[in-house]
Amino acid sequence: MKQETHTVKKEFIALMAILMSLVALTIDAMLPALSQIGTSLQVADSNDSQLIITSVFLGMAMGLIFYGPLSDAYGRKKIIYLGIGIFILGNLLSIFSNSFPVMLAGRVLQGFGVASCRVVSLAMIRDQFAGPQMGKVMSLIMMFFIMVPALAPSVGQGILLFSHWRAIFVLVLVFGLICFFWLHFRQAETLVPEKRIPLSLASLKAGAAETLKHPVSRSYMLASGITFGAFLGYLSSAQQILQHQYQLGELFSLYFGALALAIGLSSFANSRLVMHFDMAKLCHWALIVITVTALAFYCYVEVLAEQPSLTALMAYLAVTFFSVGILFGNLNTLALHPLGHIAGIATSVISSVQTFISVLIGGIIGQLYDASVVPLVLGFFFCSLSTLILIYRTRKTSAI
Repeated sequence: MKQETHTVKKEFIALMAILMSLVALTIDAMLPALSQIGTSLQVADSNDSQLIITSVFLGMAMGLIFYGPLSDAYGRKKIIYLGIGIFILGNLLSIFSNSFPVMLAGRVLQGFGVASCRVVSLAMIRDQFAGPQMGKVMSLIMMFFIMVPALAPSVGQGILLFSHWRAIFVLVLVFGLICFFWLHFRQAETLVPEKRIPLSLASLKAGAAETLKHPVSRSYMLASGITFGAFLGYLSSAQQILQHQYQLGELFSLYFGALALAIGLSSFANSRLVMHFDMAKLCHWALIVITVTALAFYCYVEVLAEQPSLTALMAYLAVTFFSVGILFGNLNTLALHPLGHIAGIATSVISSVQTFISVLIGGIIGQLYDASVVPLVLGFFFCSLSTLILIYRTRKTSAI
């Protein structure tokens, strides 16, 4: 019986990771194709091609607020089915797009649909785990999840060698169908009927108000949004920095994947660390590392007065992303921890606010790209410093 439970738990972790990774595949598989898509759809400013990435997050921010309350009322699985269906429609719109606005509309729709996989998966995890155990599960999921952004750009690059960029969207569509059928046939519903919350405007307002007013949840929600904003700035400009500025060409996907593995490694380390150390303290030290290394690297670039070497940039980003990996699972866990009784609504509100903040910050950082790494480095510095101050103040009043 114990062996069977252990196997089920491993499959649950794998399925949650696959569902969450649908977001990463939707974004990262497209990175090598941004220039080709921009040329094909006659995008005038190369920075505008970044909108192919940020538009997905915009759609997610709009969708996240709905799926949690719906899953609290009708169960988790049905709402993921709905989201994947919308996601597939968005993919079809992008596949057959013949203009940039239509492409962006499809990407927003993809983000709106795939938001269900993110928010409802978190609620399913919270249904079964809490505290350090949830932190451990989240870190293990992140460890598996991170393999997708590590490999997705290489897959996208490989497709471009033999086919059109539209074929990448076909691959993503097939992946969405796999998620749908795996969930349907292999995962039981995690929210039993007696624990469901009838959908009503009053319950939505009450749940949202409780989430936003809770000082601990609010602080960690803002912290994760700011932190991910800096990372979204990297995602938006990574292709321009690595593929063009550093002239990596087709090797871009390998370097991007190597940096993604740094996050995977830290997520694995975090799955052990959270069982022995305070999660808030781990976040505190991770933010100190990001802040100090960003400041040091900015000073190095200014003293150098020229483009830093690729080796130096990769070393800096590897340290930064290892620290970011510590933050991803822990900040979400800390934000959701006090709100297990309204996990669906709370996850929706937290995730939606996080994403809106990150889209705003990441979009600004990406648009400031000027053929140098300075906007990105300063983005990490100011975001981590402000988050560090927020976390420090929260830790003084929280016993989590």
